[in-house]
Amino acid sequence: MDSSESRIPEAPISVQQGTHLATQPVLARPVRANGALGALAVVGILLGALALLTVFGYFVAVLGVAGFVVSAVIALVPLGIVALGVRWVDTWEPEPRVILLFAFLWGAGVSVLLALIIDGEIQSVIASFGGSTDSFVFLQAAVQAPIVEETAKGLGVLLIFLVARRHFDGPVDGIVYAACIGAGFAFTENIQYFAIAILESEGSFGDIAGVFIVRGLMSPFAHVMFTALTGFAIGLAARRAGIAAGLGAFVVGLVAAILLHAFWNGALFIVPDFFGYYVLVQVPLFVLGTLFVVYLRRQEQRLTFARLHEYAATGWFNPAEVAALATATGRRTAKRWAASHGLSSQMRRYIRDSTRLAFFRQRMVTGQVPLDPQAHEAELLRAVVASRRALQGIPLR
Repeated sequence: MDSSESRIPEAPISVQQGTHLATQPVLARPVRANGALGALAVVGILLGALALLTVFGYFVAVLGVAGFVVSAVIALVPLGIVALGVRWVDTWEPEPRVILLFAFLWGAGVSVLLALIIDGEIQSVIASFGGSTDSFVFLQAAVQAPIVEETAKGLGVLLIFLVARRHFDGPVDGIVYAACIGAGFAFTENIQYFAIAILESEGSFGDIAGVFIVRGLMSPFAHVMFTALTGFAIGLAARRAGIAAGLGAFVVGLVAAILLHAFWNGALFIVPDFFGYYVLVQVPLFVLGTLFVVYLRRQEQRLTFARLHEYAATGWFNPAEVAALATATGRRTAKRWAASHGLSSQMRRYIRDSTRLAFFRQRMVTGQVPLDPQAHEAELLRAVVASRRALQGIPLR
């Protein structure tokens, strides 16, 4: 894209006059909805829900109604922990809820269903060789599970990238989508593990509690971390290159996810002291992952600040507004002000739309934009103007 196509248009005089005071963000009219994306999202959610119901039906048939219900309730605890983590990661530029719902259903339904089908076929092959051995158990945990599960989950991230490219702006987006898929997969898998523990415990609360502590409290983010590598790789390509590069990044990220998953599972067969392994390996991996996400979030803040400053230079924002829109401290201050004036929801909407404008500007600069990017940019800018007028009490024209 040449410089003329990426140049920011000068704000109209009426807009510049409206920015002479640093306004607080308020409700903006959303950009025109993507009808094709909406239709695909509905279809995807329905298919994901159908897959999840199929898996749940299988669990009920095998584990019993009581075991399934109790296990599902218990599995909500680690799911809640992960959901809070995902929400924290997704606070700067929240992704569309419909895509997040699709991601969760893909992980909880489609991915698990694929894994169960493939596992059933492999079990049949193992039975034909005379039954399971220690070697087969190791290979299933350290080879089969990582390859099958990460591929099934990773395909969901890739599908979001291909279908909802407009909402896939960078590594954090990829991590968020992957985390939702991983959370869904872990939720359904935990139901299975908890139910089996209940059936095999013969009333021993200690056995059930042990499984819950290990899976639900000590490592609720395991699947999230694995699949996040695939999401990060695709998100990195989404920011810098096109679809072809995204496909290549999917392969690279998938290999990394499989290797981490294999290491996580395989080490349990080598290290006899689980708690020692947990402290020396799993905890540092989680801490490193968290610090990396913090770094990526700060990168998003700097990107937002820089791009909105470019719009302020051409009259679309008062420069003082940029700090309120593009820094964590500024947003907290602005939200407190909005809450005191009954404008909390309006504030959240404007912050979200302004951030999308900044991210779209970044894509324009790097050349990764859809056809007619100026038209889309103009829509986003009109939303900003409408927000300011609503805040100042000026009727929309």
